Parts: sequence; C-alpha cells; structure tokens
Amino acid sequence: MPVVRIHHYRVADDQVEALLAQRTTLIDGIRRANPGLTQTRLTRLEDGSYSDTWRWDSAEQMLAAIGASQGFPLVAATMALTTDATAQTGEIVDER
Repeated sequence: MPVVRIHHYRVADDQVEALLAQRTTLIDGIRRANPGLTQTRLTRLEDGSYSDTWRWDSAEQMLAAIGASQGFPLVAATMALTTDATAQTGEIVDER
C-alpha cells in the first residue's frame, strides 16, 4: 500500500535556491537507488514554511531508502539548509 512521508521545515530566503538545487540532486539519487519513490511535491505554505511530500509505493521501500540515506552525504547537507524540521509518515487510505 502506498505511503507518504511529509517533511515540514523552514528555509531562509537566501537559501531557497540552494535547497532546490540540492533537493533535485538528492531526489534523483534516491530514485536511482530506490525506484519506489514515485512522487515528490514541495509546497511553500502561507506562513513561509515548506511542506515536502514524498510518495512511496510501499512502507518497506520507504524504510529501505531512509536506512540507506544515512550514508548519503547530500541528505545532511540539504537538511542543514533547513530549520524547525519535522517529519511524519502516513498510509494512503483513499485518493480521488
């Protein structure tokens, strides 16, 4: 069953371009290593924070990628551009 991992964070205005560039490289690398990542969506919210939603084919694929990402230096470098970061995981139960 598909799952999503939703990251919520803030990015300083002068770091947004760097975040976007590093995020693109990070997503491409994760997809090469784990084809279960089917969709990503970055949304700037009205309070200026960001919601970054990653959709996976299954929880197992997501957990495998999270485990593998611990050794991926770009993860730490990209997250260093953010503040107030949180993440939640949820199972998709209905889509229309």
